[in-house]
Amino acid sequence: MIKISKKIMSKLGKTNAEFNLIEEGDKILVGLSGGKDSLTMIHAMKEQQKRAPFKFEFIAVTVGYGMDENFDKLAAHCREYDIEHIIHDTDIYSLAEEKIRKNSSFCSFFSRMRRGSLYSVAQKYGCNKVALGHHMDDAAESFFMNFIYNGQMRSLAPKYRAENGLIVIRPLIQMRERQLSAFVLDNEISTIGDEACPSMRFDVKMPHARANTKVMLAKMEREFPALFTSLNSAFKNISYESFFDAEKFNV
Repeated sequence: MIKISKKIMSKLGKTNAEFNLIEEGDKILVGLSGGKDSLTMIHAMKEQQKRAPFKFEFIAVTVGYGMDENFDKLAAHCREYDIEHIIHDTDIYSLAEEKIRKNSSFCSFFSRMRRGSLYSVAQKYGCNKVALGHHMDDAAESFFMNFIYNGQMRSLAPKYRAENGLIVIRPLIQMRERQLSAFVLDNEISTIGDEACPSMRFDVKMPHARANTKVMLAKMEREFPALFTSLNSAFKNISYESFFDAEKFNV
């Protein structure tokens, strides 16, 4: 029997209420990679179906990259807990050698292709929303990576509308990564890790920006224990008028 903490369900409920992520009548595609984040998400949403004062459906979708992956254990796990699960096979891996530009990020390429595949499956099965398993640590890392490497002030939105009309939601966006790690460890759930990433099969220098950012944030959090609480608040309290925007000075 799966045990899910009160903290996870409380945070899921509060995030959902704050941003209207899951609503009456929704049919949601949940991206299930088999990692700790997406596994936590499918079980949290399964529990939310029992508790919520409204009805919604979801299906878990795993994208195969065309590398002869074996998803038997993941499929068996979903069957055991009565979670509708679809494995969507693609040829993304073989396309990478032809399509990816020299010196481009393999991680970004595979992320974009996987997202496109999820959108296609969502439309095929009549889903109106796509749920992704990003958490607060991902949001913080994305913010600092954009800030340091790209000169942009941006992070990960809890909810947005994609160009194709689908609404993308991130139910775990206000949870910490360690909460999700604890969930799979406490329940002894087998996870799929970085070994399933197609980038690992290419002889390329792996990007270190995210790893470096994770180390930097860990150091900052040791010095400032409330760092992530403050970041979560800061993402909701942006003082637009204090930034260098020439247009706002034309008064």
